[in-house]
Amino acid sequence: MVAASPSQPPPAPDARLPNLRADVLAGYRNAPDTMVAEVIDGELSLMPRPRRQHARAAGELHGELRNPFDRGRGGPGGWVFLPEPELHLGAMPDIVVPDVAGWRRVRLAADFMAADAPAHIAQAPDWVCEVLSDGTEAKDRGKKRRIYRREGVGHYWILDPRDKSLEVYRLVEGRWLEVDTWEGDVVVRAEPFEAIELDLATLWRV
Repeated sequence: MVAASPSQPPPAPDARLPNLRADVLAGYRNAPDTMVAEVIDGELSLMPRPRRQHARAAGELHGELRNPFDRGRGGPGGWVFLPEPELHLGAMPDIVVPDVAGWRRVRLAADFMAADAPAHIAQAPDWVCEVLSDGTEAKDRGKKRRIYRREGVGHYWILDPRDKSLEVYRLVEGRWLEVDTWEGDVVVRAEPFEAIELDLATLWRV
């Protein structure tokens, strides 16, 4: 009779992420480049990379805000924007990748953009924009919006290129307040970037 081989010991936990299960960490780290990997409430979420319409809207929005608010050209400056940053938020942590995020410079350490800084960011942004698609809408309106609220993100934008709409929310006493919603090819002043006019047509025009 052949003796049963001893079972393999479970993988050692990662000291940097001790609260996440080993199988979740493995799935997250081994996710293919064609997928966006997130960990929400301790569970792995894999989504395909954004389609063209989605990526275009996020990229154009970043471009419209970058000069006046990040570089201070034609606007007040005072911000740092990153497309698709990897955020580690909370104690678990939740690992989320918003389409675009921005931080007020006055809140950032001098080494925030240092070459040897880790790939992920543990400091919650001051503004987040999620671009909706059929596969992401439920998560963007549900779990991720709750995470951003919990972490004190000051403003949350929901951009939907499918129906050409922008929803703007402000955090007030721990609750999301809907500031305004716009549809179509309109020019708006949307907080916290109301210092400039934003032509929404540029976000969906090819």
